[in-house]
Amino acid sequence: MSSIDMLDRFAALRSRFPILSETVHGRPLVFLDSAASSQKPDCVIEAMMHAMQHQYANIHRGLHWMSERTTEAYESVRTQVARFLNAPDRHEVIFTRNSTEAINLVAHSYGALLKPGQAVLISELEHHSNLVPWQMLRDRAGIELRVAPITETGDLDLEAYESLLADGRVGLVAITHMSNVLGTLTPAKTLARLAHQYGAKILLDGSQSAVHRAIDVQDLDADFFVCTGHKLYGPTGIGVLWARSALLNAMPPFLGGGEMIETVSFAKSSWATIPHKFEAGTPPIIEVIGLGAALSFMEELGAASIAAHENALVAYTRDVLGGSEGVRLIGSPAEQGGVVSFIVEGAHPHDLAVLLDRQGIAIRAGQHCAEPLIRRLGLTATARASFGVYTTRDDIDALVKGVARARQMLV
Repeated sequence: MSSIDMLDRFAALRSRFPILSETVHGRPLVFLDSAASSQKPDCVIEAMMHAMQHQYANIHRGLHWMSERTTEAYESVRTQVARFLNAPDRHEVIFTRNSTEAINLVAHSYGALLKPGQAVLISELEHHSNLVPWQMLRDRAGIELRVAPITETGDLDLEAYESLLADGRVGLVAITHMSNVLGTLTPAKTLARLAHQYGAKILLDGSQSAVHRAIDVQDLDADFFVCTGHKLYGPTGIGVLWARSALLNAMPPFLGGGEMIETVSFAKSSWATIPHKFEAGTPPIIEVIGLGAALSFMEELGAASIAAHENALVAYTRDVLGGSEGVRLIGSPAEQGGVVSFIVEGAHPHDLAVLLDRQGIAIRAGQHCAEPLIRRLGLTATARASFGVYTTRDDIDALVKGVARARQMLV
């Protein structure tokens, strides 16, 4: 299938997203902020409404029909997530609120197994959610925090990465699978191989990658993998931590309360088996059901088709936006997912975003929760266009024309 045919096929999906028929300031909505949060297809909205209207009850402990039906729907999504990630065991799938909570869970629980003098290795590409929890662990437990640099193109410096592992003190590598600023897809299999070679475990932050590429945690040889529902065409309030069962069994719980216990007395408590050991309290039932509908939607499209669609969009954007007068694209990584950051000569990204919004075009402007990376790039902020399955060449053309109009007003 040609790239044009691929884009035409995905353009037809727009009708599945009710919000894309809305207007903004009297203009058709051009939504180019999917890296922050994707829009939701009709099947997700309908699945969540159906669950609330026809079968809602609390899960796991109830013996009545409604509870059993909802429990079955909830737990079937755990199986679905395991399939989506090619996890070897559905019990290794932990539901969290988002990727941030998943990373904090690992920092708290696996971090408790690290010893003073050991190190955690991150990179200059990281979102704050994969930086701040490790700073907190460093300050709490005396763990060293190391930072692998990037090259001028925005790729990870593999030679420097390996040198930071070489003394064998790194207990955990925690690194993005795809940058939310540059779109850089990191060489995860190589990173995992090197981490394991020097005795470290590896966590991959798949918040961005899981919606753009097929994920196979076994092939990646990851030890931990996190992703978040609201970027996967699902609802907010639901995320996923996958981890090897041996690690989860060794880790202490993150939160205490109901559901995560086996027995309780005033003297002591014992913990439930995984995954419930890490799922204290009433879980996000409706959100999990919405996530299941979103994953079904993505499975229907196919990961290879989604990646091909977004590769075509990135190439087109780099060509037409990168060739526009006064526009400079930020980064040129070897492999790039559906995120393109740029700056416009003479225009602050915030001003540009406001003027584009007046034309019905939604982009993101600022530091993108990656302040150290923005500073490393020698910038204070960037504008960012990011794509979903509903993004079309027409959206990119509208962006290019909108940037030209905004530049005329600002320069």
